[in-house]
Parts: sequence; structure tokens; C-alpha cells
Amino acid sequence: MSELLLSPEHRYAKIIKERHNEEGSELSILNLGPTHPATHGIFQNILLMDGEKILEAEPTIGYIHRAFEKIAENRPFYQITPLTDRMNYCSSPINNMGWWMTLEKLLDIEVPKRAQYLRVIVMELARITDHLICNSILGVDTGAYTGFLYVFQFREKVYEIYEEICGARLTTNMGRLGGFERDWSPKAFELLDVFLKDFPVAWKEFENLFERNRIFIDRTVNVGAITAEKAMAYGFTGPNLRAAGIDYDVRVAHPYSSYEDFDFIVPVGKSGDTYDRFCVRNAEVWESLSIIKQALAKMPEGNEYHADVPEYYLPPKEDVYTTMEALIYHFKIVMGEVPVPVAEIYHAVEGGNGELGFYLTTDGSRTPYRLHFRRPCFIYYQAYPDMIKGSMLSDAIVILSSLNVIAGELDA
Repeated sequence: MSELLLSPEHRYAKIIKERHNEEGSELSILNLGPTHPATHGIFQNILLMDGEKILEAEPTIGYIHRAFEKIAENRPFYQITPLTDRMNYCSSPINNMGWWMTLEKLLDIEVPKRAQYLRVIVMELARITDHLICNSILGVDTGAYTGFLYVFQFREKVYEIYEEICGARLTTNMGRLGGFERDWSPKAFELLDVFLKDFPVAWKEFENLFERNRIFIDRTVNVGAITAEKAMAYGFTGPNLRAAGIDYDVRVAHPYSSYEDFDFIVPVGKSGDTYDRFCVRNAEVWESLSIIKQALAKMPEGNEYHADVPEYYLPPKEDVYTTMEALIYHFKIVMGEVPVPVAEIYHAVEGGNGELGFYLTTDGSRTPYRLHFRRPCFIYYQAYPDMIKGSMLSDAIVILSSLNVIAGELDA
């Protein structure tokens, strides 16, 4: 039987048998996952170990696969948004906005400038929470629990803003085709102002706790390094690609939602190691804060929070309860009875982990003919076995943590 057809356990067992008589050989097979707490999700890595050194690695995914793409092909367009929440649930509003923008591109809908700026604010808040979780958990995986406990409270502050905007916290189902389902309340802006005042102080303290910490530096510098060429070959995007020295950000390369109106720097690393990935995300948090402040300062006057597209935008609830026309429109929109053009499009946004893309093919019916999610985690997780070969087991944990592999995005 070809070795390619053998399971990793069988192949590794063969290697162990061949090296059995070698002096000092202590080869063994270790299952890292699928439910190990250090894997940050349900996925498995079958490792061939020489003591604590990793010789070979083979990943196994699919433990949380929920067939989102096939489900989407049987749902009206409006009912697909909750599926996007459950990919990268650490920054679900970015997933929501990316899906709405894909439909707006399909239907050639122009979103008002104010709604675009509101979207930018909520997407950058989501990016902050995503990076906050990744970097603080990386601290936990290197033995430093305090930083995580300190900054995690600010994720709750952002969730309070989400809750004021849409009524949800983690899986937000936020926004609507053409903008938002309602205007932001004064309290939402008040909560945002408090966050912008308090969070930078805490984030600076978090950086000071880690960036020059000798133990943290020893655990992360030159650990899990990947070259720019190899990162490109594997299809990396987002912070993991920028940490390797490639200046690519979807917000700059292909601006959407008026990102071209804002001045911000794209942080870029050099070595592509765990420390650079940490520092790039830290720096991106500061840029996100700057973008939010610019969006608030440049916010157009008025209260336009959605496009003028009554055939796609749900009528006010009070009208639905009292007038037949509104009830009919509500039914047609929710059930997907409004026709869409036959088209094939792709739209991408800069997600927390990189380029989050939506490839949509329509045949004019009430559901997508084909919908594919380009999940950045699924793309770059391919490189993980290559990145940990020759490393110690403890290094494999921090490398995985710094890549920020989210199981929901990996197995969608």
C-alpha cells in the first residue's frame, strides 16, 4: 500500500519501528487535540515526537463542520447573515458587513456615506476585540494570565455597544441590506466615547507588560517564523502575512465602505515569527482606534442609516402591523420573493484574520446558486505542520495561538 494512503498513525508507527534500534531513539505519537484546551477549538494535530521535539505533524479538521455553504444555498439571502456570524465569532460584525456588501455589489445598491462610516466604526471595533482576544490568549499560552484578565473587560465594553446597536453581543446578525436596521441611539455613541477614552490607557499597559518582557520575548522571538515567500505560497493574508513583511491589506488594496477617506498605517513586520505577529496585531489596534475617531469626526450630518431601496429593506414594524402593503413587502423580502439578477461576483473585506471573501453565483432564484466563503483561517492553517516541524511541543502551542486559528472559521 502506498504510504500516502496510510493514516498518519500507521506511517508514524512504521517510522518508529524502523528507528527502534537507534541509540537514544524515543519516538512516540501524540494527539494534540481535537479537544485539547491549548488548541483553541476542535481540531487535531497528530504529531510524531522525539521526546519533546516535533518531527512530523499532520492536521485533521472537520470536527465542527456545519455545512454553512450548502445551507446557504437553500436559504433566502436575508436568512444567510446568521451563518456568517458563526465563522469568526470573535469579530462577527465584519462577517455580517462583508455579506451585506456582497449583496449590495450584486444589486448595485449605493449605501449612504453615513451608513458606510457607521459600518467602518463597528468593523474596527470588531477588529480590536479580535486582536485583543488573540494577543491576550497568547499571553496565557506563555504563562502570563494577568494581561488577559485585565483587557478582557474591554471586550465586554464593545459588546455593550453591539447590544445597543442591534440587541445582540457575540453572534450579532448586525445590519441590513443597504445599511442598518435602525439608527444608532445616543447611548451607543456615549458608550463608544467612554470606550475610546478608557481603552487606550489599558492597551498601552498591556503592551508594556509583554513587548519588552524577557520571558515573553524568549518564548516568541524566532519561534514559528515563516518567510514572506512561503507565506505568499500558502495564501496567507491579514496580520499573519503582514508580520512576514508583505504590505497587503484589503482596506487599502481594494477599498470598500469609504475606507479611502481615512488615513491609517498598515503595520508590517520583518521576521514572520510569533513575536512579529503579536506586535503587528498590537499596532493594528492603535490604527483601528484612529480610524474610529476619524469616522466620528467626519460623520456626515443627518440620520441616513440605510439606502433608499424599499424593495429590499424591511418596512417599519408599526407599518407591518397596520397596513397591508407593508405586510406584503415584509413577507416578500423575508421569504426572498424579490428577484435578483443572474450574476457571478466576489467581494472581500479585511477580516480579523485576513481576507474574508464571498464568492456568490446567482441564477435569479430566491436562494444563491452557489456561495463560497473564503475563510482566512482555512487557508493559512495548511502551513501549521510546516511551521512547527523541529520545534518543541511548548512552541507548537504558542505558534498556533499567534496564528489565531478560529475553529468556526476553519470548519465552516
